[in-house]
Amino acid sequence: MNQQPPLNQQPPLMAQPPVVAVVDDDAAVCSSLRFALELDGFSVHAFSSGPEFLNATGLDAYDCLVIDQRMPVMSGLDVITKLRTQNIRTPAILLVSSHPNAALSSRAARADIPIVEKPLLGNALVDKIRELCAPRLQ
Repeated sequence: MNQQPPLNQQPPLMAQPPVVAVVDDDAAVCSSLRFALELDGFSVHAFSSGPEFLNATGLDAYDCLVIDQRMPVMSGLDVITKLRTQNIRTPAILLVSSHPNAALSSRAARADIPIVEKPLLGNALVDKIRELCAPRLQ
């Protein structure tokens, strides 16, 4: 027999996927990151520059930010610093091509911003995003 659940019982709600902003001036990298992160279950909004991202609405609605350090006009750390002055404390990850220098590593550490090196190998980025999103999604 096919039994129906009681009418007053609601089906379980699906958890919303974490919403991630990706900011990278390299269109191919931005597109690749968006595709890969969406395959891993994230909702992704991509931006091609720091100013484009900062001019968007709803900046505090993201669960995590993935921002390239080397971009024209504003560096990734400059973008994050600007957000912090606007009291937006969304967890952020700084993407750095090859090994970051000591000054950048120190500045990122003081700001409590993890660095993930490009090219991305393995699950380092996805694992870091999930780690940073966990407290916001509980």
